[in-house]
Amino acid sequence: MDTEEQNEDFQRLHQLITSTADIKGFLNGMTRYAATTMSRVTGAQVECAVTLARRKRAVTIAGSNDEAIVLDGIEQSLGEGPALAALESGGPVLLADTNTDPRWPKYCKDLALTGVRSVLGVPLPLGQDASAALNFFAPETGVFTGEAIEEANVFADIASQAMRLVLRIAAADLLAEDLKAAMARRTAIDVACGMIMAQNRCTQDEAFALLHKASQNRNQKLHDVADGIISGLTGETGPATTYFEN
Repeated sequence: MDTEEQNEDFQRLHQLITSTADIKGFLNGMTRYAATTMSRVTGAQVECAVTLARRKRAVTIAGSNDEAIVLDGIEQSLGEGPALAALESGGPVLLADTNTDPRWPKYCKDLALTGVRSVLGVPLPLGQDASAALNFFAPETGVFTGEAIEEANVFADIASQAMRLVLRIAAADLLAEDLKAAMARRTAIDVACGMIMAQNRCTQDEAFALLHKASQNRNQKLHDVADGIISGLTGETGPATTYFEN
């Protein structure tokens, strides 16, 4: 893969980042592009799936089509195969022929029954907390030559950079959502305290103490009690203090 092709791959993956709504969409697009790239390189119909490993557990999270996801799931269910071996070794692992390779007999037998004859697992380093691997499936032997494996390595390096960026963006979005939710809860508590202060002519500290006591007595979260006061769903018609009586 020359520099121009590498730049094209990077640009294509960057477009996927900006054009998809979530991680799942990006990964589906990435595996389809990986399959297309390797099919062009090898001259055979290659499918691709991506496996994510966190806390020593690996799961199939996306694929170039439904068949690729099913094929990758065979490896996860058995706990052995080239993608898991690539995750462990940190380098590409080739299963050259499912009919003759002695390393994973059950896995090879199951794949051979589906018409897959060769598989290439390539790691995607993501950092300390997680790692991933691309699994390429081909219906013929001799597809994943040394040159093809090198091409897959280069693609995986570019894809891992894009995937790390996507994971960082997703983490930032989740953090933002958590902050918004926390602010909404805090606002509800402040509004409820204000209502208690107005009806009972007490200080903010005294109002918060009443709210906290009601939370404990009713075994409800503080913001749930506050929401109940604000929405009027408590069914109480008297002063706010009646809501805090046992």
